[in-house]
Amino acid sequence: MSLDELKVGFFYSNGAYGRTWGVRQLAQIAVEPGSGATTYHFRGIAGICRRKKGHCSAEEFARWAKYQVALVENDWKRMGGEPELS
Repeated sequence: MSLDELKVGFFYSNGAYGRTWGVRQLAQIAVEPGSGATTYHFRGIAGICRRKKGHCSAEEFARWAKYQVALVENDWKRMGGEPELS
């Protein structure tokens, strides 16, 4: 994903299958006072990321996040992009 597409409070998936699949919520975008580097803070919500917190560079988070997702009933659904098949 591009950095312009990432927004605080939204959920993103790495698009993996099986045990490596995960969902993270972008919790905060912060600028480190010493270096001036932008850091993305996230909360793991589902899959391999569940119950984990972390932070990384903006570029690293953008590489990890393949698409935005939303919880619909009990299932994570991809938002935007490809149309859903009926």
